[in-house]
Amino acid sequence: MSEDLGKQTAYMQTGLSKRRLSLKWKWAIGTGVGVLLIFIIFSFFVFNSISQVMVSQERSQVNATMNSVISRLQRVSKIDGITVGQYLRPDNAAGNSDQSEQPYSNALLTNLARRDIVVSVYDLKSEQVFSSRRSSEKFKVPTSRTITHPKGSQFNGLIGRAPIRNHEGKLIGYIQVVDTLATVKQTQQKIIWIVVLLTLIAFALISLFGYLLATYLLRPINVMNRTMKEVTEDPQTERRIPDLERNDELSDLAIVFNDMLDRMQRYIDQQHQFVEDVSHELRTPVAVIQGHMEMLNRWGKDDPKILNESLQASLDETKRMQSLVQEMLDLTRADQIEIHFSKEETPVMRVVNQVFNDFKMIHPDFTFTLDSDVHSNPIVQIYRNHLEQVLIILLDNAVKYSTKRKEIHVSAAEDARTVQIAIQDFGEGISEENAKKVFNRFYRVDKARSRDKGGNGLGLSIAQRLIEGYHGKISLESSVGYGSIFRITLPIVKDDPKENLISEEPKD
Repeated sequence: MSEDLGKQTAYMQTGLSKRRLSLKWKWAIGTGVGVLLIFIIFSFFVFNSISQVMVSQERSQVNATMNSVISRLQRVSKIDGITVGQYLRPDNAAGNSDQSEQPYSNALLTNLARRDIVVSVYDLKSEQVFSSRRSSEKFKVPTSRTITHPKGSQFNGLIGRAPIRNHEGKLIGYIQVVDTLATVKQTQQKIIWIVVLLTLIAFALISLFGYLLATYLLRPINVMNRTMKEVTEDPQTERRIPDLERNDELSDLAIVFNDMLDRMQRYIDQQHQFVEDVSHELRTPVAVIQGHMEMLNRWGKDDPKILNESLQASLDETKRMQSLVQEMLDLTRADQIEIHFSKEETPVMRVVNQVFNDFKMIHPDFTFTLDSDVHSNPIVQIYRNHLEQVLIILLDNAVKYSTKRKEIHVSAAEDARTVQIAIQDFGEGISEENAKKVFNRFYRVDKARSRDKGGNGLGLSIAQRLIEGYHGKISLESSVGYGSIFRITLPIVKDDPKENLISEEPKD
């Protein structure tokens, strides 16, 4: 534990020595960047759409300007500077007495007055006879009406060109309308600045919102982190994660973590108790053996009677220590039982008969009875050694707690799907409250009596895990002062009629 704590302290010191970015800031910046990207993409499409609409409007304006000029010049038979000036000069256009031409004159004046539009008229020799203002764009003779949008390094605007014909359809000149799109470009710049400003404001607001949201959502993690640090510093602490009052995954995690701490604490307490018990038990046989060896070394080795007694006592204490060592091995292997399940099939009654006969031989002072209603050879899916281990645990438990009436009954029965084995003793019995706990690891009904009888409270837990690992069931019926009955139920895989291994024992 101290080594792990030292590693964690070193890790924390290393983490503090390095610059790190809090998860809240990562969340805030990540949220801000994500929204920023979405906002930029959205703004890009909106900007393109607005730009296309404005360019389309300017194109319509160029086309309308050409229509206005051509309509006025259709009345002349020849284009020259004087004639065009009479029809296109602002004073002449404004002084037109024809009321039906007034809207046209107003639109024409507006277009000629715009600084980003240049209207030029050319005669048949491609010589310029009129221009609303100077333009650097070269004139090209058009064969039909065209409006182009060249995007060069020197010019990025609209150019409209068209031939001019009079009412008789005779070609009398050409018109060129250049729109520099200055108004559009100014509007685009304003939109870009507005988008940049809104983007920065949105990034700041979303980042702030993300930080506050992360702070709220990660608050339970901070509580869990503090609790984990306290548990690391003091594994025996009773501190647990408080109720988060939130119905989400973090609340579920807190509940699982608290359950894990409770379970770990129980295991630590039980193992500490077991180690204390073993230490207490080992102290006695070691002291006994040491005393006999010292006695023999001083004077007892020349007395055959003392020598035999000391050797026998030392041998008994050695066997007792061997039993304690085996119990410790059971403790270390208890958590590994589930990984050893196999697909082996075992004739159940053969194992029952074998273990039954072994216990009759080992405990001649007990009366063992086997009652069997099994008249076939049921096969169950269980590793033979596991079934034998379970039967030994239950029979050994029955022998230990049969203090007065030394009688053990073993019975077997079967139905269409299962085989049942029951082991009954007439010993001390177990209360209803304790009967619910006997299958818990390390649990012992009476620690003082259990210490005298041996055992670490693992046997019944191992038996339960083995039986349930093979899809069987194990249960207990007990009454204080009248004994206990352990029942095992295992599913039958198949029935082998070729062999009948049932050995009926005479009932005593």
